Amino acid sequence: MLERLAPIGRDPETGGYLRDAWSAADLELREWFTGEATARGLDLREDRNGNLWAWWGSPSRERPGVVTGSHLDSVRQGGAFDGPLGVVSAFAALDLLKERAVTPSVPLGVACFTDEEGARFGVPCMGSRLLTGALSPDRALGLTDDDGDTLAEVLRRAGRRPHEAGRDDETLATVATFVELHVEQGRGLVTEDRPVGVAGAIWPHGRWRLDFRGRADHAGTTRLADRDDPMLPFARMTLAARQAAQRLGVVATVGRTRVSPGSANAIPGLVTAWLDARGADAAAVRELVAELSGEASEVREESWTPEVVFAEALRDRLARVAGGDTPAPILPTGAGHDAGILAAAGVPSAMLFVRNPTGVSHSPEEHAERADCEAGVVALADVLEDLCR
Repeated sequence: MLERLAPIGRDPETGGYLRDAWSAADLELREWFTGEATARGLDLREDRNGNLWAWWGSPSRERPGVVTGSHLDSVRQGGAFDGPLGVVSAFAALDLLKERAVTPSVPLGVACFTDEEGARFGVPCMGSRLLTGALSPDRALGLTDDDGDTLAEVLRRAGRRPHEAGRDDETLATVATFVELHVEQGRGLVTEDRPVGVAGAIWPHGRWRLDFRGRADHAGTTRLADRDDPMLPFARMTLAARQAAQRLGVVATVGRTRVSPGSANAIPGLVTAWLDARGADAAAVRELVAELSGEASEVREESWTPEVVFAEALRDRLARVAGGDTPAPILPTGAGHDAGILAAAGVPSAMLFVRNPTGVSHSPEEHAERADCEAGVVALADVLEDLCR
């Protein structure tokens, strides 16, 4: 399944992926999901926010089910495993349960959440945030992409009904438990020398947009003393972010900028930068952002996710079942996930991690060995069988 997905949205020059939400590549991935669900005789549903659900059995408010899955979109120039491994492993785990002649006592579902990465509209976990009400539909539908198109316009072109977006209690009521498998985005399992681990908590994290305003002018004829160049406060902020992160024990990155007018021979009039900051201590993350805000003309918080601590009983149950003779290691993570959004909304949720030999993620070099991926499928199937008793 991963091999069939590999060509979709791949940049032939870099080997990275361009799978923005609701792009042509994303729509092709959604067709692939539909095909896999149909081939297995699963009941395919799309909720009001574009999330896909494939059910083995018929869930209801009175009889909710156990769900696994992840997402298929990617960060720009990302890798092949972040998201797709969880969806592929979900289908493979269902196949394995059928080979074992397991008949779940409750409905069992595979989910594919839309726009988990937030690459197109700037807000991560869009589908799960809308589903749970963590993000208001008015704000979401008004977000714009690089071409100036709003999410509402993009959804209409894709044949969806943007006016229906928002918290979906009917869908949420069908989910009793959610388990997300994901490639580890770090080297914790390498250190532990284990193929599979369990998430303990997700660090608090956020994304901020900072505007630096100056005056556009000629790069060759304007004296240095007369320049109002916004690249200078932007550069100071970027350096200060690294220094503050080291001092406060958090991480911070400026991974995206937009310069206007963007001409090599012109002093820019506006620089917009996106700051990503995360850490185990929410107060320290907030302190970093406050320290950096003085350089900017305007600062806007685009997203904030408080710390998510996965329920101890469910977490430990997964560790016992997935670990075999020795419980699987429990690891913290600085990466956000749909499982974290659902957990924060009160849906019992947990995560399995599959070893990443280099720890590299959000890069074409992201990798997981086939044997570890297969161990992840077996662990997920064991967990689902246990939860569905």
